[in-house]
Amino acid sequence: MGFDPRQWSSSSSARDDRDRPKHAERVTSNVEALLQENDALRREVRRLHQELDRLHRQQWHRPQRDHGRDPSRQQSPARVTPVQVQRWGDSLAMQTGWSVLRQQGLEALIDQLNRSGFPPQLNLAQRLDRVVNGLGTDLLAAVGSRSTKKTAAVLAAFALYGVRASEWLEEDPLRVVAELRQRQRQQPGNAGRRTRSDQRATDRETNREAGGEARAGSWDRRNEALAVLGLKAGASQASIKQAFRKLVKQHHPDLGGSAQAFRRVNDAYQLLMT
Repeated sequence: MGFDPRQWSSSSSARDDRDRPKHAERVTSNVEALLQENDALRREVRRLHQELDRLHRQQWHRPQRDHGRDPSRQQSPARVTPVQVQRWGDSLAMQTGWSVLRQQGLEALIDQLNRSGFPPQLNLAQRLDRVVNGLGTDLLAAVGSRSTKKTAAVLAAFALYGVRASEWLEEDPLRVVAELRQRQRQQPGNAGRRTRSDQRATDRETNREAGGEARAGSWDRRNEALAVLGLKAGASQASIKQAFRKLVKQHHPDLGGSAQAFRRVNDAYQLLMT
């Protein structure tokens, strides 16, 4: 402000007090109040700027351990724990057909399932985190850095079933082992990587199980495929095709659906039609 009304009276001292207007005192008083209020506002603005600078400094000097962590999950319990991974691995190891599985084959299966997902460049942890925030991160933390056949099987189950893997591992570990065996056999060149002793052991176990499980296993897989499509036993091919088209539109990744759900629907349809 280039002119301070408070100095107006001194600059006009040549005027006689008798000639000063009657309302001069009231105007001067109002100006004094406005200037005092202006000074108070300036002090408040200065205080707010100082507080804002303090908050900025506090944010940039936050401890390193808090960087990169989702604040909403800092206090939330882990979705997968090492105890659960150990229990699932022990349960899988007691199932029929466990000895046929190979750690190298399970790791290759995980990589294959990841590459067949959408988008293909994501790893297992990133894929799970996209569906449920923190699930993949907690899973890898629970598995740890030491890779074993049991941990590889647990990771393969999550790569195969996605967020529902924990349900399958808890309720039907036998089915998980059977599915992993089937997927491992379908990998390109899998048979050529086995040693002769592995082949003999696999053939003996397969022959023992073939008589009792072939028909029941085929029937169970068909019923499971029908359940995936939301159908009951005895559904016609027309009903299967209609349910498939409906679920494809619902779960297609290009339309915002889950790649894992889309793959399960497609696998179920292929099984029922063949």
